[in-house]
Amino acid sequence: MADTEPNFPPLPGFVPLKPCFYQNFEEIPEQHRSMCKKMYNLWILNSATLAVNFIGCFAWMFGGGGVTNFGLSLIWLIMFTPCSYVCWFRPIYKAFKSDSSFNFMLFFFVFMAQVGISIIQSIGIPGWGVCGWLATISFFSYNIFIALVMLIPTIMFTAVASLSFIALTKIHNFYRGTGASMSKAQEEWATGAWKNPHVQAAAQQAAMGAATGAMQDQFSSPQYNENQM
Repeated sequence: MADTEPNFPPLPGFVPLKPCFYQNFEEIPEQHRSMCKKMYNLWILNSATLAVNFIGCFAWMFGGGGVTNFGLSLIWLIMFTPCSYVCWFRPIYKAFKSDSSFNFMLFFFVFMAQVGISIIQSIGIPGWGVCGWLATISFFSYNIFIALVMLIPTIMFTAVASLSFIALTKIHNFYRGTGASMSKAQEEWATGAWKNPHVQAAAQQAAMGAATGAMQDQFSSPQYNENQM
């Protein structure tokens, strides 16, 4: 269909490549749209942090930090920017869109690794291609200006790790509150329901109906029997 043609990433016309994914937050149920946008912004922040880290490692290399960290920072940027989008943002996007337990489980599995990686990056183990706290603090005794440049991605890595942990906790609490389980995810995988567009549409309508009903119950006026008045 024309309205579901791939539109992400948006590329200028002179680039001989085409978008690979269809992304439209309007197709996400309203009660999940805000959180889905926040996860997208978190992915943007993570990608920007890897780009700033590349600059920091470039400065670190000129200050005597070695070529290894610079080379690894380039690998982090080139590989983890698209991989993080495909491996954890797309699953949570699909999970919010169709209330898919399989995509929720896939997101949790990958994103827990993402949180762990972010924590390691913020620590800054030398030789890992990241400007974390250990590498930055130790470099202040050699070159204060370069250490200050390295401090920027260090703070950003810390912010990514903190926000990722908060996001993981919130989404996990929401998922548990829906009554979903691993068995439901396994059933979706076995039956192929996780990729069936008709099942996804039905699940989306059911989720929206449940949320609407809960809001109506919450704000409706209490009813009393005549004997109670």
